[in-house]
Amino acid sequence: MALQPGTQAPDFTLKHKHPDGLDDVSLETGSSTVLLFFPLAFTGVCMQEMCTIRDSLSEYEGLGATVFGISVDSPFTLEVMAAQENINFKLLSDFNLEASKAYDVLYDEFLPGILGFRGVSKRSAFVINANGQIIYSWSSEDPANLPPFDEIKAALA
Repeated sequence: MALQPGTQAPDFTLKHKHPDGLDDVSLETGSSTVLLFFPLAFTGVCMQEMCTIRDSLSEYEGLGATVFGISVDSPFTLEVMAAQENINFKLLSDFNLEASKAYDVLYDEFLPGILGFRGVSKRSAFVINANGQIIYSWSSEDPANLPPFDEIKAALA
């Protein structure tokens, strides 16, 4: 079960690829953070989710939040996706599954009978306050479900 509100958010250091190179990105306290774990780059629902955030990023920033998309895809794949879709927030590679395990959002098997992949993040959302505490948590077993964006924003308000 995904980490629940009231839990201290596990720190992480993940790779973010951009045209000038690779950066390490860690969870920082001092402001609110939204973490959006998504299964796989370039898939329909994942693209819909990331583009929805792209188009409403100013609302999250207006609520004082930094938004990160997190996937088990390579940082190079995520860089291409961000460039092609004009994603205006950082997409972080959890290629080694460390953050997905720490937040307890890995499928045992992703799309059994179709893909059967192991080591894929569940579509999940966490809101973390300035003190590093999880104040909102949502995770879906069904990768077709989008996060409840209104609930995420309400948690930030």
